[in-house]
Amino acid sequence: MNINFWISLLSALILILLIFNVRNSRRFNLFDHWLHHKLIRRRDGIGWQIIAFINDPKLLVVLDVFLASFLISNNENLLAFWALFTLGFTDLIGIFLKKWMRRKRPILHSDLEDGYSFPSGHVLGSTVMALIIWHLFAGQLGNRLLWILLIIWLMVVISRISLKAHFPSDIIGATSLAVFCFSISQQLLLMII
Repeated sequence: MNINFWISLLSALILILLIFNVRNSRRFNLFDHWLHHKLIRRRDGIGWQIIAFINDPKLLVVLDVFLASFLISNNENLLAFWALFTLGFTDLIGIFLKKWMRRKRPILHSDLEDGYSFPSGHVLGSTVMALIIWHLFAGQLGNRLLWILLIIWLMVVISRISLKAHFPSDIIGATSLAVFCFSISQQLLLMII
């Protein structure tokens, strides 16, 4: 069995455990609230709001369309479709989970944030977009690209906690879901090629 299988399995197990605990464990939710409170600092300034805005799920769809257009212009039609499918598939699963879980956001979250909390749409989208970009351009751009994507991803994670929009489990759940969906999409791509 290849590494993608194990990554898919691990991310699925983490996601299932989080879903179960968020829905059923009062102790887990109390710990999640406590950890959220400990992680929040006075970092809810305009900078974190800008990072959240730039990584808004709707804007990531626009970025994905630009990426697909770039790939099509380079005669990479299959990769363009794959990039669009991967983000779309991941976002649809994320929307379904949000509506099914119906987890309320943390107390004192911004009025700009609406909807449910689990999983974080910002982290879900930025994680899967980082994985898509890494998959497409790692061979050409190397470790510099990895560091850039990792720094952007960490800034999104910090912004979601600092803006009081999500609990830590929302972040971990979104990351696990993104990795799981990306792994499935990557396997589908490999089967087609």
